[in-house]
Amino acid sequence: MGPQEQRDRSMKLFECQACGQPLYFENSRCESCGRRLGCLPSIQDISALEPTEEGDWKALALPGTSFRFCANARYEACNWLIPEDDANPYCRACRHNRTVPDLSIEQNLVRWRSLETAKRRLFYTLLKLDLPLATRAEDPQGLAFDFLADPAENSPEGPSILTGHDNGLITINIAEADDAERERRRHSMGEPYRTLLGHFRHEVGHYFWNVLVRNDPSLESFRRIFGDERQDYGEALKAHYAQGPKENWQEEFVSSYAASHPWEDFAETWAHYLHIVDTLETAHAFGLTVRPRIGRGPELAAQIDFDPHRETDLNRLVTAWLPLTFAVNSLNRSMGQPDLYPFVLAPAVIAKLAFIHERIHSWSGRGQGEADGCHVLKAVIGGLNSRIGAPHSA
Repeated sequence: MGPQEQRDRSMKLFECQACGQPLYFENSRCESCGRRLGCLPSIQDISALEPTEEGDWKALALPGTSFRFCANARYEACNWLIPEDDANPYCRACRHNRTVPDLSIEQNLVRWRSLETAKRRLFYTLLKLDLPLATRAEDPQGLAFDFLADPAENSPEGPSILTGHDNGLITINIAEADDAERERRRHSMGEPYRTLLGHFRHEVGHYFWNVLVRNDPSLESFRRIFGDERQDYGEALKAHYAQGPKENWQEEFVSSYAASHPWEDFAETWAHYLHIVDTLETAHAFGLTVRPRIGRGPELAAQIDFDPHRETDLNRLVTAWLPLTFAVNSLNRSMGQPDLYPFVLAPAVIAKLAFIHERIHSWSGRGQGEADGCHVLKAVIGGLNSRIGAPHSA
């Protein structure tokens, strides 16, 4: 397999190795040839499978190794594979689960499956970025998940479960997997965008602040860019919910919630960074090119011909992302749908993205950029960002 073919296979566009049928990341069976499918996290690929006489599986995408399914496959909640010689019964994503809801309750099972689907997409990206993923067994403050259900109605057991992060432990209220309930919460909290995957990306941002920033020399740069995280977190959130976001928050923050506290600013910006690299990867896999047929078309053009997970120049990501979001928002409006990406990346936000980009690539050893993001700002101030921020008046 040549370098170009290997690079293209790493993109998020999959096909059955037996019949060539295009596949989605979540597929567990090929709809064309009927073969069982499984995800190989070591190469971030979906593979057609062949059963072995021993009861394991041979993966057509990685011959020579036997695999078995994650233990959560028995609940139809996971399609990831584990090498046959790995003693852990759970895959690279599921071994981070600490608590799951009572699966004897059908509603809990359905919601948990949706959560696991979103979580696997999160882990796909974290693995592509070569980020550290310690479990609770490996580190007392390693990454772990509690998927919890609210107490039954009129139950004296306590208040509603709150989604949040605490020293590596991420708690998710499984009600978030209910589309109607999530939409109700989105409206009640005045959020333009609320998805399961977005929740995971935000909450894991808190975990990676601890890992990549908290005890790192970059902490002073963080405070210069995001603000001083030593201010009282509880009081900051109380003020945010009582008084609303600061005036003109769009000039400095990617969302109104990001303005509540530097930790939340980092987590919101982290989530957006993952939105960017994951979506650009998919756009690359489909060979998307943006060439608007308008007077300013050349200024809004983008050719997405790079792997965003390996690209060390953030300017390349940003100058592709802005035209792409303008295009997909326009497509959504043609369908009568809200903007797919209802956010504006102001210059101050791009500087924050640059900090996160530098932290990720410094950890992986791929490169070490300017954490303040000045080199990126020079490319966008007065340029694309001032013309095509995502939301526009209807």
